Amino acid sequence: MSQTIWIGAVAYDPKVVSIWEGMRRYFHEESHLAVEVVLFQSYEAQVAALLALPGERLPRIDIAWNTNLAYIQADAWSDKRCRPIAMRDTDVGWMTKIVAVTGGPVATLGDLKNRTLALGSRDSGHAAILPVYFLEREGLIEGEDYRTLRFNTDLGKHGDTGTSESNVVRAVLDGRADAGAIGSPFWNAVRTERLVPEGALTEIWTSPPYNHCMFTARSDLDPALEQHFAKALFAMSYENPTHRAVLEAEGLRQWIAPQLAAYAELREASAQQGFLTRPSA
Repeated sequence: MSQTIWIGAVAYDPKVVSIWEGMRRYFHEESHLAVEVVLFQSYEAQVAALLALPGERLPRIDIAWNTNLAYIQADAWSDKRCRPIAMRDTDVGWMTKIVAVTGGPVATLGDLKNRTLALGSRDSGHAAILPVYFLEREGLIEGEDYRTLRFNTDLGKHGDTGTSESNVVRAVLDGRADAGAIGSPFWNAVRTERLVPEGALTEIWTSPPYNHCMFTARSDLDPALEQHFAKALFAMSYENPTHRAVLEAEGLRQWIAPQLAAYAELREASAQQGFLTRPSA
């Protein structure tokens, strides 16, 4: 076994424990990498651990499994010294969907004027930060052109739990909101798993695509360790039944190299909305 690599992940759901038990077993038994996992209750704590300096009274990790917002924060607060390592194939091409009751008064973005839009947790890129940003680009300003009903549930989890998106959909269906913003994966689940009566909701707008999660290395991690970790990730195969169980639980078929261009809008939106202001110690 080589030097231990400490990985951070956020425990947004009980399944995270099982996923990382499987990942750790793979690293130890097949890749012969000494990987240990630290579970955090928030991405803020995880990013702090990734950026912690030797001697600070904080846990210190080598690599973080970050949301897109946490990756951008780590990048900004390290002066771009943190390094992106890998992402899921399913992290590419996320979109925000605005949905409304089928046949109701909101059928286009223009219909949102002077109406109420439901948003998810304020730290969710897909259900709050980017919807407000993209709508502003379309000429609709929050608080001026439309009202918002926000569901700030599970703050610190960056929308991973999906709870706030469930609240958004519920608010649209019961009339507390005229439309709601949710991520494309949740919208797909609404339809394929029939989480609402079939045909009850209609997608009225789709955002430009953007990317989601990213494995992020601390700036002074030994490049050789980082390379061993990345090589092991990329060696996981969906055709291997043991690997497949872990990959499916984490929602992917293949780990891929970072695709950085599609984080630009979230970077700009996060700066505008104050998410890149580093918390005081």
